[in-house]
Amino acid sequence: MQHGVIAQANARPEAWALAFKGTRMTYGALEETSNRLGHLLKDAGCGRGDRVGLLMPKMPAAIVAMLGVLKADAIYVPMDPASPAERQARVLEISDCRCILAAGPVGPALHDALAAATLRQQPIIGWLDDSPPPQATPAPAFCLRDLAAFAATCPVSANGGDDVAHILFTSGSTGLPKGVMISHGAVVNLIEWGRAYFGITRTDRVSQHPPLRFDVSTFDIFGTLCSGAELHLVPAELNLLPHKLAQFIRDARLTQWFSVPSVLNLMTNFDVVRQDDFPALREVLFAGEAIPTPTVIHWMRRLPHVRFTNLYGPTETTIVSSYYSLPRCPSDEREPIPIGTACAGEELLVLDDQLQPVVDNEIGELYIRGVGLSPGYWRDPEKTQRAFLPCPGATDPGERMYKTGDLVRRSSDGLLHFVGRADTQIKSRGYRIELGEIEAALHAVSDLQESAVLAIKSEGFEGWLICCAYVPAAGRTISLVELRKRVAALVPGYMIPARWLCLDVLPKNENGKIDRPVLRNHFLGAEAGLATSRTEEAPTEEAPLAGALHETHNMMNPHPGRMASD
Repeated sequence: MQHGVIAQANARPEAWALAFKGTRMTYGALEETSNRLGHLLKDAGCGRGDRVGLLMPKMPAAIVAMLGVLKADAIYVPMDPASPAERQARVLEISDCRCILAAGPVGPALHDALAAATLRQQPIIGWLDDSPPPQATPAPAFCLRDLAAFAATCPVSANGGDDVAHILFTSGSTGLPKGVMISHGAVVNLIEWGRAYFGITRTDRVSQHPPLRFDVSTFDIFGTLCSGAELHLVPAELNLLPHKLAQFIRDARLTQWFSVPSVLNLMTNFDVVRQDDFPALREVLFAGEAIPTPTVIHWMRRLPHVRFTNLYGPTETTIVSSYYSLPRCPSDEREPIPIGTACAGEELLVLDDQLQPVVDNEIGELYIRGVGLSPGYWRDPEKTQRAFLPCPGATDPGERMYKTGDLVRRSSDGLLHFVGRADTQIKSRGYRIELGEIEAALHAVSDLQESAVLAIKSEGFEGWLICCAYVPAAGRTISLVELRKRVAALVPGYMIPARWLCLDVLPKNENGKIDRPVLRNHFLGAEAGLATSRTEEAPTEEAPLAGALHETHNMMNPHPGRMASD
């Protein structure tokens, strides 16, 4: 994938490649600096298949580091400077990095991570700043100014399509992070599809919003740079400032914006998108979680000149496996947004428990096969074997498919619709319930900004308690009586949540998605960095609504809100 960037640099070295906080970098400078870094890493002993950790905030140096590592035939491993030292240590232990490239104010984080890790070899430390921080420990072997001693020509590469380009660490069910290997060939296939479908050219200015350790960033970075377009890195401090995010799109004259739906929800709630705003914008892409239809309607009505595309895909299948561009603005807030059809080179299989295809409009689990499949989890063959299964009926006995854990249904028009997670299908009071269906009903309530539904195991006869956390839309109030009435008009009575929690904002994880474990701990009354407080019990025939308690709680400022009777 670095070859596409090299071609653009050779053709237009003076063109702008990167923009960040008022600074810019040309394709020529990006190529020359990453070439020098590639030579330095090879000289330091890094070679084909070696892992290089990247510990730095979002900045041009991080893009240089990615390219330099690839040009050294090594594998880059993005790390999060804000993660706890214990998690960083586990990433280092699992990946066994030969080198760590650092930049920015990450000295304490690097020191703490190395102190907490049990490593077979101490990694080489390099600082991609002009000089390392004072009294940096361990002492770095090189810094940015040392690159000048190395050749500006491109190093000879030996990597092929099957070689691993980078390892992305995601949360594991055992508490240990799991490293998803992504190959050069899989990324190249994705970029070729994305460039063709979205028509990315040299005249485009594309956002880079998610953290660099998030899989979507791969599409942003290499899709843009392989097209000769401008990549605009969105400063992380804007993530909770919707007005400034909107102004960023205007000032940068972006032609393409890609983010998780929660960012679009936030901007919707604060009504920061004007009618016919962002005149340069052509494409809005969203992925990572289900998007509420009212949010899509809000954006599409204000930006009729923009195409909106829902992208779906696990990290294990190289970010994007299916797509759906909305042909029109939905007319009904309850109209679900499909995840669409397979991207080029991918196949989406909807199977039952016996791995047999289900008929249209029946719910099954989604399995994916094709060119985007990851080789598996780094140094974890057991987990790899559980997730990547032999493909039934394939002529090649070695062909695999990935078990997504997502429940979907294929409609008669061939479009796939996300239903929920297989592990969120519960049985309560004898009924099988998809929590995603309840969330879809809540998304249709215009007085809510966002909501999340989860289930907690109960010792009672119902088996599971359905819990709902929600945030009222800005400037609006909705009583629990009215909210339950609206939900009851859309789902059966046995799907109505038993516990309710009104918040000022839903907690988000490092990737901008709703942090469901934090919500779960809150409902359980566990310590989760939040003050413990009471939730509201839904009314039943035995407990009328008049006696229910309603809580307001600010996740950003964790102090109990006032308690009031409905």
